[in-house]
Amino acid sequence: MRRLAVLISLSGEGGVERMVLNLLRELAAEPGLAVDLLLLRDESRHLRELPPQVRVVRLGVRHSAVAVPAIAGYLRRERPDALLAAKDRAGRAALVARRFARVPVRIVIRLGTTLSEAMKDRSAVARWLRYRPIRALYGLADGIVAVSEGVAADVVAITGLPRDRVHVIRNPVVTPDLDRLAAEPAAHPWLADASVPVLIGVGRLTRQKDFPTLLRAFARVRRDRAARLLILGEGRDRQALLDQARELGVAGDVGFPGFQTNPYAWLARARVFVLSSAWEGSPNALTEAMALGVPVVSTDCRSGPREVLDGGRLGPLVPVGDEEALAAAIVEALDRPVPAPVLKAAVHDYDARASARRYLAVLGL
Repeated sequence: MRRLAVLISLSGEGGVERMVLNLLRELAAEPGLAVDLLLLRDESRHLRELPPQVRVVRLGVRHSAVAVPAIAGYLRRERPDALLAAKDRAGRAALVARRFARVPVRIVIRLGTTLSEAMKDRSAVARWLRYRPIRALYGLADGIVAVSEGVAADVVAITGLPRDRVHVIRNPVVTPDLDRLAAEPAAHPWLADASVPVLIGVGRLTRQKDFPTLLRAFARVRRDRAARLLILGEGRDRQALLDQARELGVAGDVGFPGFQTNPYAWLARARVFVLSSAWEGSPNALTEAMALGVPVVSTDCRSGPREVLDGGRLGPLVPVGDEEALAAAIVEALDRPVPAPVLKAAVHDYDARASARRYLAVLGL
């Protein structure tokens, strides 16, 4: 029996957590493969949906910086054939732990965001402190997985690794139960009223998703036509966004329903999905909306949207932070939507089963 360990710190219900769950479902169904989920933090409602075949191993520490002894102990006890680390810091901890454990385990690190974009407003010292251990350790990994070509280019630029050391594997977005989940009821009266189009944004209420620009763009759209906006997700910026909606005079047409265990039922009933992010790795909600045939609009942020939307052929791309351009793009998507069959066909590379097979190949399993 082959054994795979998947190492992650779960800190919410974001895209990384959902994609790892999708991947675990597919891996757990692989014949002759035992899967362990190694947890640092375990704060995610997605854990309730884990397949029963996945064994959960709580390492007893909350941060990657102090996790090396616990990871090394697991490696010595269980001697897995391979370990997939789902985030940067977890990956670096695993590489150091392998050195201490002295066991022949293959380690692959998955990267889901453009780190240089997230760090661009930090000081030169802060960037150096973040990049230095990455440059020192990533060469020891048996593989690096990037979720988009843009993330792969960013990894190469930061680490100096040869491009052939970095494998692009699309996120396991399109799952077998996607259509079934989309057909379930969505508990919001706006989604039952087809007379007023509903726009939807999805993501953590944080700086990365730039929902302030979406609210300003929506206010522009709302001046000329009836429309409503729902933003699904939780985060530290919630109160600031509520205040902004009131200041813009659109609070009555904007809803913040919070985290939804089944966002697909909401997405499937939207007239347009809007991604307003300042940066992304591979935007899962954008891909999910397309898989459901929902017209989409996106900022042209680094790094995923341009790849997913084929340079703008499948939906408008606008500059980051440009509320006027975003409003115009929303109107365009409302008036001239891309046909659903075209959108669905465009995301076939994001099939969960195909993604899992590629991960197994890189992991040597």
